[in-house]
Amino acid sequence: MFTGIILAIGKITAIERKAGDYRFTVDTGKLPMADVQLGDSIAVNGVCLTAVELGPRFFSSDVSNETLSRTTLHAATVGTPVNLELALTPSSRLGGHIVSGHVDGIGAVIEKKPDGRSFRFKFKAPDPLARYIAEKGSICIDGISLTVNEVTGSVFGVNVVPHTLQETTLGRTAPGMKVNLEVDLLARYLERLMQGNNAAREPQGITEALLQKSGFLD
Repeated sequence: MFTGIILAIGKITAIERKAGDYRFTVDTGKLPMADVQLGDSIAVNGVCLTAVELGPRFFSSDVSNETLSRTTLHAATVGTPVNLELALTPSSRLGGHIVSGHVDGIGAVIEKKPDGRSFRFKFKAPDPLARYIAEKGSICIDGISLTVNEVTGSVFGVNVVPHTLQETTLGRTAPGMKVNLEVDLLARYLERLMQGNNAAREPQGITEALLQKSGFLD
């Protein structure tokens, strides 16, 4: 588990083909690596990866075809900058929100404009994720915990303060670029729980019939 509070910007230094999938090596920049052990989880642009090789300023992880198909890592090249976060420990401060590192879909930057010293971004999410994105709710973008300011259909906006722009890859993004999205964990589980004993028989998703049956509609 993670919080979406980025600790360092790293970069991919090697991508090695291995028996049908890949091994990525990442330069960790200023990420504190002293206590990291083999098998630990590290979030790379919001993707939870397992460290299989370690050094003072690098780690390597195997990346499956499933991960490549569902995240922006499929388009990564040597030199690509990435947001890095170590997994939570019992003594960690929960400064963002609970993040699993399991990307739900790929979104796109559609607008970036200054607002004082901050920047306002608009992102287009895949349509099936729109129902999980709520005004003043939390969302994870390339591993960064952010607050949703506005939502219109599958387009949502966030405000990014100068510190976040400097300490994450968001400062380098531009309209048209793709990003990893993870919606609020609670929203996903709430939808499934509302289906109750019918979860095995009904299609996933909140429908008008389900809301009526659950007492939310007359």
